[in-house]
Amino acid sequence: MTGDGQAPIRPSGELFALHGRTAVVTGASSGLGARFAAVLAAAGATVFAAARRVDRLSALAAEDARIRPVACDVSREDDRARLVEQVREATGRLDVLVNNAGTSGSTRAADESAQDFADVLAVNLVAPFHLARLMAESESPASGKSIVNVSSVLGLVSTAPLGGASYAASKAGLIGLTRELAGQWGGAGVRVNALAPGWFRSEMTEALFADERSNRWVARNTMLGRGGDGAELDGALLFLASEASSYCTGQVLAVDGGWTAR
Repeated sequence: MTGDGQAPIRPSGELFALHGRTAVVTGASSGLGARFAAVLAAAGATVFAAARRVDRLSALAAEDARIRPVACDVSREDDRARLVEQVREATGRLDVLVNNAGTSGSTRAADESAQDFADVLAVNLVAPFHLARLMAESESPASGKSIVNVSSVLGLVSTAPLGGASYAASKAGLIGLTRELAGQWGGAGVRVNALAPGWFRSEMTEALFADERSNRWVARNTMLGRGGDGAELDGALLFLASEASSYCTGQVLAVDGGWTAR
């Protein structure tokens, strides 16, 4: 809606641009995380790509000078604190945090021990909370900060027989965390949203898509009749990370080919 007193319409390229912004992407050494880092860098951001496999991060950085590799094991509290401190010292600001790092447990609850369950939550839920808190407390201006928690359709619905108790619990917990942090930090100008991908080809889902029977299962249960391509998350990520979503917080954006709308 436009009219008198409304802000002028901005070109779409400017609306989604991230020039002058600093971003952190965890789990950036492969799959969706590597794609996320490249997309934010292409939009103009200086991107700190964090993961354990530094060799892969270096290869990613070689393709775009705006990407800076950082060795980080997000399951370690000291590594998380060191990551945020390194970003702050290098750029003096942290505008976008993409909590993408994740791990999966057994698909059968009966095969998971209590410790196995806790280990998955440590990476998929505790680490995103701690990094988000560190970002919110950083000295850079709060207004305009955007946190994107990468959840999953498994945080919204059951996908049994695939999925897993610990993984589903962590992704559902991440959605609850997203809403709570959005409520607590909205007044300070910190936006917190979740991205919930459906079945996308990645290192984690390689076995799924390699199996013809599983492929058919995904196609049969997805409204668009297929799994997703990583490029189909680009627009959603940029929307949540940029000023294009300046009045959007506490939301879950499912990009799943219609999986959760069945």
